[in-house]
Amino acid sequence: MIGGPLGRHALVGRARYWTPLRVVLLLAVVVLTLSWLGKAACLQEYRTADGVPALDWRDSRQYVAMCYSDTVPLYGLEGLADDGVPYRDAWFETGSDGTRVERYMEYPVLTGFFQYLNAQLTDGWQWLAGQLPLPTALDVVVYFDVTVFWLAAAWLVVVWAVLMLRPERPWDAALVALSPLALVHVFTNFDALAVAFATGALLALRRDRPGWAGVLIGLGAAAKLYPALLLLPILLVGWRRRSTGGVGRAAWATGAAIAAWVAVNLPVALAWPRGWSEFFRLNQERPADPDSIWFSLSWFTGWAGFDGQLADGAPPTVLNTVTFVLMALAFAAIALLALRAPRPPAVAELGFLMVAAFLLINKVWSPQYSLWLVPLAVLALPRWRLLLAWMAVDALVWVPRMYQYLGVENKGLPMEPFLVTVLIRDAVVVGLCVLVVRQMWRSEPDPACDPDPVWPRGPRSPAPV
Repeated sequence: MIGGPLGRHALVGRARYWTPLRVVLLLAVVVLTLSWLGKAACLQEYRTADGVPALDWRDSRQYVAMCYSDTVPLYGLEGLADDGVPYRDAWFETGSDGTRVERYMEYPVLTGFFQYLNAQLTDGWQWLAGQLPLPTALDVVVYFDVTVFWLAAAWLVVVWAVLMLRPERPWDAALVALSPLALVHVFTNFDALAVAFATGALLALRRDRPGWAGVLIGLGAAAKLYPALLLLPILLVGWRRRSTGGVGRAAWATGAAIAAWVAVNLPVALAWPRGWSEFFRLNQERPADPDSIWFSLSWFTGWAGFDGQLADGAPPTVLNTVTFVLMALAFAAIALLALRAPRPPAVAELGFLMVAAFLLINKVWSPQYSLWLVPLAVLALPRWRLLLAWMAVDALVWVPRMYQYLGVENKGLPMEPFLVTVLIRDAVVVGLCVLVVRQMWRSEPDPACDPDPVWPRGPRSPAPV
């Protein structure tokens, strides 16, 4: 600790118990514990005037304490508390015009049934607690804790996979474990599942298991569509490495991904087509969210948007078209960059650019979506200070976001501070993209790290005699 020559019995890098993997996982567990404590304010109970225990979200506690998580309201809103089966069972909401609107599970299939499984585990725990002296609480609190258990396990998989991808740099995995974005958002929604599938797919690809990599990407896309964005980088790198069998690996991974996605989605689509299509329908009908560049542009300029004033439930058709075209152009530019770069780019580099372009152009950037970028950024641009600064800025978006929900009349914030923070976040992500592009355009990779921590290494040349 304080310097000087090593003792004769010193163990450097050969600790019997505190290996880098265990240290990094311990760091992740500490951050995940703090993340749960950050949400714990939203799990408190009180008794109503009738003496019935209820969740204490009085006086907008979820915003004042910044402990909001989609998991809590969705338990009741999506029929999980009533043992509703996702995509089969509907519920009804009252529209702004007073009509009844039929609603179904609004998440992709794997995430929908993940929520259903946790609801069933909650029922099982509550029944068991009635038979044995086990701790218990309101159903929604138990449901949240059951969900948190699996999401924490998923994030530990992400940390483990990053360490396995770059074992010579365990501090990169430590950055994922200590990420401020994980601290704030790993339990905000269910995105940690998709991030675990996507990062596991990168590890499978590195270990020359393109079929398993494709299966994991397909399962990740069945949880959140973003892992499918990794297929184009895999195909591009495969083409650049076609002399060593890259095209075959990329094609095999792509085919396996499509097959896995179809295997998960097709039974639900055939059995309950209306419920299965709800996710796609809602994404078409959603207007520009406040987190998007389009909302900021409209707010600060007074512009009515591409579609003008929309009727309730009317899809923003022009905005959807514009974002689709811009994404296609951005992906084409990334593909051109990958084909023209002086050296074959890394899958992580292209993957980071793809996901960042998607988030920047898309009409929705929910706060937890930033988790998608964390492992890709660490693998593509392993610069501690730079990435930690970006993650801190991105995580801080949560503060004005929560307080603008309160409204100025309730001692909250106006919309402007939140939108300015969003624009700063966007500018930082654009800056990271510029650095990744500059890194790709160099003829020599960074000597501090593996030029491609994802793609399998080619056959090594024999060592000189």
